[in-house]
Amino acid sequence: MNEVGSTVEDGAEASVAVEAADGVEIAGHEPTEITYDEQRYDSRPRALRRPRPQARLRGTDAPPRPAAGEGPADGSNPEYVRWLLVQSMLQDAQKISRQFSGQASMWQNPYAKPDPRRAVDTAAVWFTAYPISLVTRPGRSFLGSLGDPELWEAFQRIGIDAVHTGPVKSAGGLDGWRQTPSVDGHFDRISTEIDPMFGTEGEFRHLCEVAAEHDGSVIDDIVPGHTGKGADFRLAEMAFQDYPGIYHMVEIPPECWNLLPDVPPGHDAANLDAAAEAALSEHGYIIGQLQRVIFYAPGIKETNWSATREVVGVDGVTRRWVYLHYFKQGQPSVNWLDPSFAGMKLVIGDALHSLGDLGTSALRLDANGFLGVEKSVEGPAWSEGHPLSEAANHLIAGMVRKVGGFTFQELNLTIEDIRDTSEVGADLSYDFITRPGCQHAVATGDTEFLRLCLREALSLGVDPASLVHALQNHDELTYELVHWATRHAEDEYDYHGARITGGALAERIRADLVEKLTGENGPYNLVFTTNGIACTSASVIAASRGHRDLAELTGEDVEQIKRAHLLMAMFNAWQPGVFAMSGWDLLGMLPLPVESVKPLLSSGDTRWIERAAHDLMGVAPEATVSASGVPVGRSLYGTIPEQLADEGSFANRLSEVLTVRRDHKIATARQIDIPPVAHPSMLVMVHALDPADHDGREVLQVTVLNFGAETIEGSVRSEHFTPRVPVRDMTSGAEIGWVDDLKSFGVWLAPYAGLSLLLKPADPEEDVRTSATA
Repeated sequence: MNEVGSTVEDGAEASVAVEAADGVEIAGHEPTEITYDEQRYDSRPRALRRPRPQARLRGTDAPPRPAAGEGPADGSNPEYVRWLLVQSMLQDAQKISRQFSGQASMWQNPYAKPDPRRAVDTAAVWFTAYPISLVTRPGRSFLGSLGDPELWEAFQRIGIDAVHTGPVKSAGGLDGWRQTPSVDGHFDRISTEIDPMFGTEGEFRHLCEVAAEHDGSVIDDIVPGHTGKGADFRLAEMAFQDYPGIYHMVEIPPECWNLLPDVPPGHDAANLDAAAEAALSEHGYIIGQLQRVIFYAPGIKETNWSATREVVGVDGVTRRWVYLHYFKQGQPSVNWLDPSFAGMKLVIGDALHSLGDLGTSALRLDANGFLGVEKSVEGPAWSEGHPLSEAANHLIAGMVRKVGGFTFQELNLTIEDIRDTSEVGADLSYDFITRPGCQHAVATGDTEFLRLCLREALSLGVDPASLVHALQNHDELTYELVHWATRHAEDEYDYHGARITGGALAERIRADLVEKLTGENGPYNLVFTTNGIACTSASVIAASRGHRDLAELTGEDVEQIKRAHLLMAMFNAWQPGVFAMSGWDLLGMLPLPVESVKPLLSSGDTRWIERAAHDLMGVAPEATVSASGVPVGRSLYGTIPEQLADEGSFANRLSEVLTVRRDHKIATARQIDIPPVAHPSMLVMVHALDPADHDGREVLQVTVLNFGAETIEGSVRSEHFTPRVPVRDMTSGAEIGWVDDLKSFGVWLAPYAGLSLLLKPADPEEDVRTSATA
């Protein structure tokens, strides 16, 4: 058999000869040891190495969106249909996609497999913005503010090298000729255009340029799972061309309208109750009940299906539809396996616009775990962990890699599902695995559940380097604990000296969090439906420390909150993967009083209390609300400039944590052990650093943390330790001990303190301490 293939200079096998069953020789591909961009652009900054195809959807001087017209807002009015088409995301997707087709740049990047370490190496520490909560300089937009060079200089001092903008494209819906506001924090996108509330496309491009000048990256969002009720949904309701194929929507014939709920005046749809859902399923119109109802609220959302009002189509036929929405009623779900492939075109076009036109480096895939749904023979429909979700995510992530970017996903699923979807899909996944465990450890001073989460992930093959370890974001402290409450509900685990099922464990952890963080112990934190608790990082710590009235916090109280907050940062930053934080973390924001956001809570969404407006750079000290009208909250730590001028501030101490992370390349290390601990509040994580950075020697980094409010001491032991190796504090460089013959060493930790330790064998030429005496 003749060999087919070639090798690269370092001897890494580039292709492998494979013999087909019929004896015909074909070439099978194996990954090279270095990537194409590293080989070709080794001297360029990592963020700029990959060839990036470019396109332009709208010119710099593009005309504004056409004004609303007159006449009926339905399919009988050609002017209304044309007005919708101008705003259609599917229409824009078709325009921009043509600019990429047939271009050589589309074939210059590897795209088949996720590459988490390349993604982490490109952008290791993220600032996650929330557009409507950022206080800006008078007359300056959100995007204009994020593109301020002074802000990026401050980010560089702290150690931040990427900004995730959050959703900034137009969102909400259209009711006739009128645009309606977002129902989910701009995660109900209806256009590729930047929402004027947040700035312009020119300002977005400028932000990307300023980021690059400061060795940084910009990360945008796409939402593969749903849109808002914008032009595309309204055209779908009117049965225009392929538009119904964008969504999971089914036309219900008039003779069965008696099965549908009445739509109240002033509304465009009504949620099905369980009885209507079952009846439509029995008649064969919909697949019926799904595995769970996200955001369940009696009388508001009882099922994942809603029925539209009567809509006149472009053919003059009046129709009613039933459509799927995993999330809120205003977020119709995208159908990824319709013969028109219209939904796929819409989502891919939106991604190409962000990467090739606006200039971003990466995209978050929001709500991408719910892209496949199928009727089951018995029980609820198969709606989570579906193969179609994996296939669709592979297509999206592959396309993004093909144009030189990377993706991360937010999947609150079982650990196995996160692992499986990461094998061919997004490069990184949000860490829903350990986040509840970290907050539980802070709330209780006990790390046992956190250690169990870490070990479970390690044993099931989830590499922490593929995860985004975040502090607070715009969402709740989630305690759905899907891994334990669903797939492993009947499996037994050791916890607090007894055997307990996964389902019972999930209930116990939820009960702990609710008791410790809400009610009498934390009246400023609120339960959010069945998903979790609305709170900030600072308010989690305050409740854990027994502070019932935030107005009575003293200077010493704030210092202890700051120490515990830094401990949470150490946990997330001193392990492999991305470390992410928000403005609410950097400034130590407290929740808003319920009275200040009461109208926003009417739908049951208590998360608004944790989204206080904040002024990062102190540009508008007199502001009481953001430009979007969100009330300004109370900051415990002060603005970033104030903190950078104070050596003991949260920002400066966080910078020290991130310096250790960067200098020792912890972000791309390998986690190899979560050993037993000498005290309930202690946590130990053992990581292997890249031998290539240490002359081929095995060097370990060990994170040791104290989640308790008391000083502790004890031994740290792991089978991965080598006896007679010195133990050095990475922060100070001081030697604090040696590994003994039992493969252990002693530590002493103050309350909420942490150590990042280096275990590096001495050079062979140096004297090595032995147990023998002269």
